[in-house]
Amino acid sequence: MEKIRVLVVDDSALMRRIISDMINQEEDMEVVSVARNGEELLQKIEVLKPDVVTLDVEMPKMNGVQALKELKKRGLETPVIMLSSITTEGACITIECLELGAFDFISKPSGSISLDINKVKNELIQKIKSSYKNKNKVVVKPKTIVRKSLEGSLEAIVIGASTGGPKALTTVITNLPEHLGLPILVVQHMPIGFTRAFSERLNNNSKIRVVEAENGIKIEKDTVYIAQGGSHMEVSLDKKIRLTKDPSIWGVRPAVDKLFISASKVYKNKLMSIVLTGMGKDGANGSIEVKKQGGFTISEDESTCTIYGMPKAAFETGIIDEVLPLGQVLSKIVKSSMK
Repeated sequence: MEKIRVLVVDDSALMRRIISDMINQEEDMEVVSVARNGEELLQKIEVLKPDVVTLDVEMPKMNGVQALKELKKRGLETPVIMLSSITTEGACITIECLELGAFDFISKPSGSISLDINKVKNELIQKIKSSYKNKNKVVVKPKTIVRKSLEGSLEAIVIGASTGGPKALTTVITNLPEHLGLPILVVQHMPIGFTRAFSERLNNNSKIRVVEAENGIKIEKDTVYIAQGGSHMEVSLDKKIRLTKDPSIWGVRPAVDKLFISASKVYKNKLMSIVLTGMGKDGANGSIEVKKQGGFTISEDESTCTIYGMPKAAFETGIIDEVLPLGQVLSKIVKSSMK
């Protein structure tokens, strides 16, 4: 059996051992080496040529951001999974790492040295496997599928994303005009503590206003609302944000389905839903409800997805009106807002 070869990078000896033990317990994975910082990573990666790297966000000498920039400069495309502490600084650096091309991230449960990191073992293993699979995926040509054209005007747009979503959403949202004429509500699968940093970074780099959603606030035009990590985001009948701690769906909270279903009941045929890159099936059931209420449904084309999971599940329901590569999503949103 050919094993997935992983290089573990962390400044904590304890963390290096814990992460290595998790990986080495899997029959189809092995840790080929460890490194204490970004400098050691750069020394080892070209010699060892690992399949995947796990990279601590906050390290001395060379942190995660600096290491990723250097990997990019050298043209090295090894998938990188970030390990981040749930601190304001850690969250901000993690978001930047995702924009720089990190495949995904795992949040350390309680600080940089944590014995209970075993809580995230399943997530770590799944993301290592997904990043390896993505690295070796067959490249497909971009295509646009139009089953139905948009008729009439919109009152709102809802977007769902997971793995690869931060980069995709940054591409779209930072290029939106200041006056779009309608609100956009976004669920990006992220844990507590990271969505605020993500929304603030988007807001600082966008013409349109971007905020982390708060319970009870009125939904306004020309604003992008990012669902809070750890809470489902729904639209109430009086067009306000409702955050709940209802049970997770598909193992996630916030869930795309929760947003899509609630928004479809409020905006009916004046709603557009968009499912972007991500693992799993979240957003498929929600897209069905959007369609039932007369809304317009879009899924991202496989060619531009980091992971063609959620968009594929949505497409396979048979109710998606249009399939678009990511580069066309922005223009679709802008054109649709003008109707």
